[in-house]
Amino acid sequence: MNNRRGCRFGATIIGIWLTVLGLLFSGAALAVSKTTTADHSKFKELQKTFASGPEVTKACLACHTEAAKQVHRTKHWTWEFLNPDSSQRLGKKNVINNFCISVASNYAFCTACHVGYGWKDDNFDFKSEANVDCLVCHDTTGKYRKLPGLAGHPAYKEMELPPGSGKIVKPVDLTQVAQKIGKTSRDTCGGCHFFSGGGDGVKHGDLDSSLTVPDHELDVHMDAAGLDFTCGTCHLTSAHDIPGSRYVPTAKDTEGRHLRGKVSKGNPATCVACHSDRPHSLKEARLNDHARKVACQTCHIPTIARGGVATKMIWDWSTSGKMDEKGKPIVKKDEKGHVIYDSKKGDFVLGENVEPEYQWFNGKVRFTLITDKVDKSAGVTPINRFDGSPDDGKSLIWPVKVFRGKQPFDPVNNTLVKPHTAGQDTTAYWTNFGWDKAITVGMASAKAPYSGKYDFIETEMRWPITHMVAPKDKALACIECHRADGRLKNIAGIYMPGRDSHGWLDLLGGGAAFFALLGVIGHGSLRIFSNRKGGK
Repeated sequence: MNNRRGCRFGATIIGIWLTVLGLLFSGAALAVSKTTTADHSKFKELQKTFASGPEVTKACLACHTEAAKQVHRTKHWTWEFLNPDSSQRLGKKNVINNFCISVASNYAFCTACHVGYGWKDDNFDFKSEANVDCLVCHDTTGKYRKLPGLAGHPAYKEMELPPGSGKIVKPVDLTQVAQKIGKTSRDTCGGCHFFSGGGDGVKHGDLDSSLTVPDHELDVHMDAAGLDFTCGTCHLTSAHDIPGSRYVPTAKDTEGRHLRGKVSKGNPATCVACHSDRPHSLKEARLNDHARKVACQTCHIPTIARGGVATKMIWDWSTSGKMDEKGKPIVKKDEKGHVIYDSKKGDFVLGENVEPEYQWFNGKVRFTLITDKVDKSAGVTPINRFDGSPDDGKSLIWPVKVFRGKQPFDPVNNTLVKPHTAGQDTTAYWTNFGWDKAITVGMASAKAPYSGKYDFIETEMRWPITHMVAPKDKALACIECHRADGRLKNIAGIYMPGRDSHGWLDLLGGGAAFFALLGVIGHGSLRIFSNRKGGK
């Protein structure tokens, strides 16, 4: 008996110890990060005070020896891209848009979104590995911020920005950020892509800060409580090169689903890469037939800017420069607090829950560059053109955001212009409100001719819509397109029941249906009559 009690006591003690050890082990397991294999705070190279971003980069490169070389080969570094289809030299460095127009002469301001340090003019050293900014993509603290006007640098000391504004910016703790680096995230990618064009949600319409922590209704893939995709989940990066380009987008993915272990040259960021080109079940085979002509995004992104952040739809630079009675710049806001007029930029029209426009698109894009002629009398000038046709076998019907604007151009040389807008110098438009000085400096920076005359011209720019994917029960219903005034009312080259009508085809179809019904009634009547007769 005593022995049994002793055994039970011993077993109890062992059980308690096992429980304690289990809890300790469990606690240790929970303490281990599941998102990275390295705790950078333990690295001696990072246990120091850093005075600048390039100093941090040098420390990073002590281990990640090839990282900067890889970054140097990407569009995120060069801001330049040679389109193999059109031979146009594109990239942020070369193109013109109808938002902030151009980066030429505005580098110190615009390069707040460059993955480097120090790009303020044409003398930037693109070969310097120390100039690569590792922190902007790998920060996990949310405290790293590059400021407009500092040529891609964060604040290294307390400073008033903009000068004279009374707004004090605190310096970034580079050591803390460096010791907490990790994978890219929606926050790091969104730091630039959510705020491109001058503010939150301005440019794309399907990318804004509401995607930082989105719910299921806003994006089924990025749903923070569900699949929780980051940008990198789809834009699967290789050697720092990120797939998915607005210069050569994949309009129709013919590579099929990407399988692990299968070598593929396709774009991993397309819908087909995961869902295949027959994404619906057998019960929904008719929808799969639609996928031959209609991009997934057309049905599954019913509206853009639906996360509570408005997107700009119109920007009129020609009305800028108005002052109040004291000669001071004006800012006007609507009832929701959106800026609808700014003396520096002109009038804006914003929108939420905006229905996209639709067009055939085969992935080929051609831009109007500074060397191309424009004609004001010919109507609206396209900043970019999307090619596509119902007959080329390469196009699908895509949703696009069409951004409309009015911007300065040279009416003598008949070219768009690149004005110098940002900065504290006396030639910057946002400082002196003089277009002639601003255009003269901007065009000189772009090494392009300027006649000394300027006017304003209407422009349009197109952006393919591919984010903010709604749940399937919120996708477009059939009636949204299959009616006379439906969303695809302007799409040519296909016959759409409910939208289109041809006299002979309608007559033939109606006749076939009538005779089929007549046959069914006749057959049924004969069967009933035969049964009754047989029964007698």
